[in-house]
Amino acid sequence: MCVEWVVGWPWNPQGFSAALNGMPLALRKSMTYDQGREMARHAEVTQKTGVAIFFCDPHSPWQRGSNENINGLIRQYLPKGTDLSVHSQAELDAIALQLNMRPRKRFEFKCPIEVMGEVMQKAITMRHDAPALIQ
Repeated sequence: MCVEWVVGWPWNPQGFSAALNGMPLALRKSMTYDQGREMARHAEVTQKTGVAIFFCDPHSPWQRGSNENINGLIRQYLPKGTDLSVHSQAELDAIALQLNMRPRKRFEFKCPIEVMGEVMQKAITMRHDAPALIQ
């Protein structure tokens, strides 16, 4: 299952890694990005989180459909080329929250935050129901 989640603006490996490490291990298997320079330190994120990071082929937007969709939604708040340093972290977090609370057709019109909550609850329940030897 792929869940789109807006977190960690402006992107920095420390904050992003901390956010990923707050999620159950079973939910953070891999991430796919385009060829943007914002992921120049991708190896650092993989080292700190164990999450495999993959990159799409250049000029192949169909390989990252949900990424392209979320970029379009972000552009409603921050036009392309916006200098993120002029915005406070609180402002960027508020935008992320608004986007994560916006219903998506791909989630049967649930919000990403609802879907993430359901997935995390299921992971926690599965962990608590598992025999002690495999935890």
